[in-house]
Amino acid sequence: MHMELKGLSGGQYKPLSNDDIITIHNAALTILEKTGMTFEAGLDDTLNMLESAGAWVDRDNARIRFPRNLIEEQIKKAPEQVILYSRDGQNDLNLTEDRVYMGTGGAAIKILDLETGSPRPTTLVDIYQIGRLVDRLKHIHFYLRPCVPTDISGSDYDINMFYACLKATTKHVMSGVNNEAGLHQVVDLASMIAGGTSRMHERPFISIITSFAISPLKLCTQSTRIMQEANRLGIPVALSAAPMSGSTSPMTMAGTLAQLHAEQLAGICICQLTKPGAPILYGGIPGMANLKTMGYLGGAVECGMMNAAIHQLAQHIHIPNYNSSGLTDAKLPDAQAGWEKAMTTLLAAMGGSNFVHHAAGMLESMLCVAYEQYVIDDEIIGMCCKVLDGIHVDAEHLAIEVIDSVGPGGNFMTSTHTMENMRREYFQGNGVSDQRSRDKWEKDGGMDTRERARNLARRILAESSSGHVPPDVDQKIRDRFTILLEND
Repeated sequence: MHMELKGLSGGQYKPLSNDDIITIHNAALTILEKTGMTFEAGLDDTLNMLESAGAWVDRDNARIRFPRNLIEEQIKKAPEQVILYSRDGQNDLNLTEDRVYMGTGGAAIKILDLETGSPRPTTLVDIYQIGRLVDRLKHIHFYLRPCVPTDISGSDYDINMFYACLKATTKHVMSGVNNEAGLHQVVDLASMIAGGTSRMHERPFISIITSFAISPLKLCTQSTRIMQEANRLGIPVALSAAPMSGSTSPMTMAGTLAQLHAEQLAGICICQLTKPGAPILYGGIPGMANLKTMGYLGGAVECGMMNAAIHQLAQHIHIPNYNSSGLTDAKLPDAQAGWEKAMTTLLAAMGGSNFVHHAAGMLESMLCVAYEQYVIDDEIIGMCCKVLDGIHVDAEHLAIEVIDSVGPGGNFMTSTHTMENMRREYFQGNGVSDQRSRDKWEKDGGMDTRERARNLARRILAESSSGHVPPDVDQKIRDRFTILLEND
């Protein structure tokens, strides 16, 4: 019997007071009303829609200003609960209130090879193999495409990426797409696997990320169009925006949060005008710039603080949120990776964030992933979720009768109560943590955490697998689309 460490309630850590939340929310409304958003060319239909709804659109100077009442009207239409389904029903994600789920993420272009330990370009096979690994790691709750398949062309990218993910795991799959045509292909693929479009829409086991906002305060044409098309199709969408304080947002955390909240409110407004009630996730991912190098600081503790604050802002407007944890600036699975990941993941979990991506696998400020890092991060996520599980206090757990039966000077080691609770009261990891004596550890080779994790990853991937797409459906998919991943 293992612990069910998912969908537990966070919210124990609140970096913002209630007054802070209201202040930042009002600041964001002021930003949208006074400063507004700019936009790229090609958004004429979106601009017409916004203008008809009451936004002030200045096409000559590329500026949209959102009246406060327009934003307030539209955010009320967004659902308070979004369910992201798994294919087998074992890993459904009920995103509401302070329920916490954690999984993969990223668009890495490098991976530490499982055999050599050296970095190499990521491939389509890596997406499939990482998915197979995640499918078996019980504390990683969903599979968001973690890396870029550098070995395939753009025209085949979207369909092959989603196919590799869906073949690898029955957990919920999320990713971005390159264009609207790719989105339609992916929806068709999911419908074929589900056994029909209506079945897929009843329990959508795919969702889409759209990086609609280019911080600061700019709408990306392609991503906005994809976002709106996903709204029309009824596919859940994460509204990703990722400003870096000191670079694409103010240096201060409060300023970054205010700007990011404004960007999110604008995105939510567009989605709900496109299709009232469209399932969306507030997708703020605040980060920090390394002002020494102008790169991204992934493992900073302030990222954990701001991501916890993002959940509070999303909850203020009653919309579930997508954000980030588990990033690190470390180049390999080492002690730095451990403390940076544990700190930000614990803060996100205790903050109550609903859909926390990047929580597993990432290294080198999102540039790199490693098979063994997923195994290590599965352990970290499980521990963080165990914190949310709390300490149960009832008759069974107080064990007054057990204490009385053992008596003073006795021993609980052979007690039936101990046998019944030993695997469910305390965290049961995946085996990567070493808890043996030094003598035993040395006798078995004296391996460090990274090597133990590599061995565990190898064992999982060595197991035979025909994938999670039935052969007859697989053949129909291959007849219709150009599928590049070879069958096992």
